[in-house]
Amino acid sequence: MPKPYPREFRDDVVRVARDRDPGVTVEQIAKDFGVHPMTLFKWMRQADVDAGTRPGVSGSDSAELREARKRIKLLEQENGVLRRAAAYLSQANLPGGSTRS
Repeated sequence: MPKPYPREFRDDVVRVARDRDPGVTVEQIAKDFGVHPMTLFKWMRQADVDAGTRPGVSGSDSAELREARKRIKLLEQENGVLRRAAAYLSQANLPGGSTRS
């Protein structure tokens, strides 16, 4: 997966695209900055969401959601380990479950 562009770069390209002169297309600006036009359109849509002028999940909310999902996955894994340990220990404590000499 390609390395993401720095935030400052994306913000600058979006600003240039929004302040472009009449007759200059977003595709031309994307080409000048070396990004794919669809990437620039995506950045512009996300900037609108972040500014609150378009409905959607803001970048900071998206990052929080991503972190929360990682934490949930980790906790679910830990919970599974604890369940298996509890089941193992409960079997060891059953009468007749293990015979020690």
